[in-house]
Amino acid sequence: MIVPYLSSTTNGYDGSMLNGLQSMSQWQDFFGHPTGSRLGSLSNGVIFGQIAAFPIAPWLCDHMGRRFPIFLGSALLVIGAVLQCAAQDYAMFLVSRMVIGFGGLIAVEASPMLVSELAYPTHRSVLVGYYNNLWYLGALLAAWITYGTYFMGPNISWAWRIPSLLQGFFPLVQVIFVYMLPESPRYLVQKDRSDEARKVLVKYHAGGDEDSPLVDFEMKEIILSIQATKTASKTGYREFLRTRGNLQRLFIIVAVPCMMQLSGNGLIAYYLHLILNSIGFSSDPQQLRINGGLTVFNLGVSIILASFMEIVGRRRLFLFSTVGMLACFIIWTILSAINEQRNFEDTSLGTGVIVMIFMYQLFYNAGLNGPPWVYVTEVLPTHLRAKGTNIMQIAATCAILFNGYANPVAMDSISWKYYIVYCCVIAIEIVLVYFGFPETKGRSLEEVALIFDGDKAFAGVHKKQSPAEV
Repeated sequence: MIVPYLSSTTNGYDGSMLNGLQSMSQWQDFFGHPTGSRLGSLSNGVIFGQIAAFPIAPWLCDHMGRRFPIFLGSALLVIGAVLQCAAQDYAMFLVSRMVIGFGGLIAVEASPMLVSELAYPTHRSVLVGYYNNLWYLGALLAAWITYGTYFMGPNISWAWRIPSLLQGFFPLVQVIFVYMLPESPRYLVQKDRSDEARKVLVKYHAGGDEDSPLVDFEMKEIILSIQATKTASKTGYREFLRTRGNLQRLFIIVAVPCMMQLSGNGLIAYYLHLILNSIGFSSDPQQLRINGGLTVFNLGVSIILASFMEIVGRRRLFLFSTVGMLACFIIWTILSAINEQRNFEDTSLGTGVIVMIFMYQLFYNAGLNGPPWVYVTEVLPTHLRAKGTNIMQIAATCAILFNGYANPVAMDSISWKYYIVYCCVIAIEIVLVYFGFPETKGRSLEEVALIFDGDKAFAGVHKKQSPAEV
């Protein structure tokens, strides 16, 4: 699973690296200290590339399997990293960001699918959850690499070129090793290569036992799933508007990605430099150390919290997360306001803001890192899942685009007062979760469908046996 996991790690590397580069005088001087929409374009360059890849990535996964898209996307990421390293001006750096976004989306589209489809049935939710958590491993590496290269000295462009080039390291590993992995059994069955699919399941799930009942169950499950997907292909997006239950599902799959992107995390992920400047922490090494410490904290917390989803439940984690984030943002806003009034002379206030940033990340990771993807999968019946996931991705992309342009402009214009907007947004999220998000923990897909649809529930799954029972 390491090879597909690296797509998440590369994704995390990108955001943290750009944060680190903004804190490096070498990068700022080379590109003319970009601010506002000009800085926002560099963040959104990756998103522009992802938008261009949106119609291509699903087609590649359906027609070429899972391994080839990972290979192609990773190869493009390597090319993008080389261009980024070699950038001679703002335009070339922006183009390299677009190439990285284009290749990254293709790899990220296929990688979690391959993890899910190769995973042992009872381990699937945990392995998919860890896929998201490894985002922070990439963020950690980027933060400390930029911290180290900063000390190469002023006016040394390799201080930012080396981190830029190293963004291609993990994709290069994927290019080299991806074809050593087996192909997805689901894809093989879909292409009438059932014998090959069975061999993969026998080898990796049954220890070579050709007569394993688990393999028989999984083959039947895959066939039923593919049949349901064919039915789904005949289902239009208007299906989400036909019933009250589907309208609630539509509300959830739009609300969840907006919560993931519009709760203030975009500020920290891409504009920590601006936040730290606003509280008087403007030293380059100081900012780089804080960025590095935050990534170590996030990685540790996300790994520890990964198992809480099955213990506490989805809805409770969402509520715990949003209430905690709101409390942190309110304190963060108050401390920032007082700090400005005192002309940043009281360093304890700035330190308090940094503590709140760390606490905010704790609450964010608890409910808005791994649980959303599991939750959305559980609330969508099979015949709506593909289109629902696509709607979720579109909503997330729109939210990220908004972040990319609104955050740097607002931080430049009104500084800490912009945090009040996020306090209001998170307060609304608490209300939405409380009244609109039912609990799915411990319920079968049929039982979840009953919550939304009542007696008209439709669940395209087979409920006679579970992998655990086999």
